[in-house]
Amino acid sequence: MADFGAFRIKIESRLDTPPRWYPWLISLLAIVVALFLGGVIIALVGGDPWRSYVHIAKASFGSWGVFSDTMVKAIPLILVGLACTVAFRMKLWNIGAEGQFFLGAFGASAVVLSGILPEDASRWVYIPLMMVAGIVAGALWGFIPGYLKARYNVNEVISTLMLNYIAIAWNNFFIFGVWSEGGFQMSRTFPKNAWLPRLADYAKAFPALRGLTTHLGLLFGLLATVLVWYVLYRSRWGYEIRLIGDNPQAAKYAGVNIHRNTVLVMMFSGALAGLAGMSEISGVVHRLQGAISPGYGFTGIIIAWLAKLNPYAVVLVSVLFGALILAGREIQPSGVPKMIQGIILVCLIASDFFLRYRIRIIRTTPQEA
Repeated sequence: MADFGAFRIKIESRLDTPPRWYPWLISLLAIVVALFLGGVIIALVGGDPWRSYVHIAKASFGSWGVFSDTMVKAIPLILVGLACTVAFRMKLWNIGAEGQFFLGAFGASAVVLSGILPEDASRWVYIPLMMVAGIVAGALWGFIPGYLKARYNVNEVISTLMLNYIAIAWNNFFIFGVWSEGGFQMSRTFPKNAWLPRLADYAKAFPALRGLTTHLGLLFGLLATVLVWYVLYRSRWGYEIRLIGDNPQAAKYAGVNIHRNTVLVMMFSGALAGLAGMSEISGVVHRLQGAISPGYGFTGIIIAWLAKLNPYAVVLVSVLFGALILAGREIQPSGVPKMIQGIILVCLIASDFFLRYRIRIIRTTPQEA
């Protein structure tokens, strides 16, 4: 309690559940504060905050072409955002979506670069097999911290974070050596029948699609959104996930197998992040290389929190962050997009204070003063 003479400010824990609109309002205010703070920093380094934010809007939503590019950036964010949402809903802090993303890209690339399929194989053979390989690779990378958590109670924040570096080093071993093209830090380009189809590929039949780069990964993301929503809110397994996240003791008393669910949820989360890696490597990069992610896995953490672990809200927030990543490349001073993302995350974490506590202003009487 703070005393200011004529009144006192008292902070007390919330005993009741706030209205459903209240968390969304707090998140919106957190974003406003974050953008204000970002604008202050831009101004301090000599930039123009208003022009910077207007440029982000125009460079991301100013035409169908740039909006299509924004959706390309949003596709992996949708999938990693869903990956984080699934784990966070059970209060498993999966900080390893970045590594699971890289392993998904590796699994998909292995289908192409290992020679298990002839190069002239049909696209509809390549794509499903690459999807399966990416999902399995991501799920296996999620299994490791899940098993360590369930069997030995190893902190999943530490294990998933460390596994990110191992995943990147694993990929680099193949990029710099086994699959390197002529000694360069990348593999050879995939054959076109291993590329996800883009809207522009159908421009001959539909001229309006000319120049649109959005690829089939968007469909993966939307289907995954429906799947995650169904699993979390319409299935028995989803009920167990939510129960464990809300009250582990009650879940244990009800006979829910917490250890098994810990492993399965981390694998499900890793599978979604692995699918994001497959989508990016097949739909955008078309070869295995190191620079395939500007931090998608870590941005997914912010997206999941900002969406309040709502799968459908993840799609909207991912589009907004895709816009920030796309347009931010042209903003000066450089580094502004990552700075804004970081400020938003800090403000979101700080805003949880208002969800847990209530602030009361109490007038003091002359005797109390």
